[in-house]
Amino acid sequence: MISIIWDQGFKRIYKNKVKNNEELKRRFWETMKLFLQEPFNTHLRTHKLTGKLEGLWAFSVTYDCRVSFKFIDKDKILLIDIGGHDEVY
Repeated sequence: MISIIWDQGFKRIYKNKVKNNEELKRRFWETMKLFLQEPFNTHLRTHKLTGKLEGLWAFSVTYDCRVSFKFIDKDKILLIDIGGHDEVY
């Protein structure tokens, strides 16, 4: 089973953007459930990031909501950022 670690910045952004938006909150947790089962599910559009974000990965929650993360090891993932395309990248 994959364990998820929430970066302090991720917690703050989640609280400000997602926690009070019921639709986004619902979609986030549905997506996280899918992500925990299979991080490379095609519905998530998981992909490597490049440039200044090299070493990180991202997946989609909604059309304009992405989560960036890092593989710590094969069973541990650090969530780093959540937001729109321009905010995360």
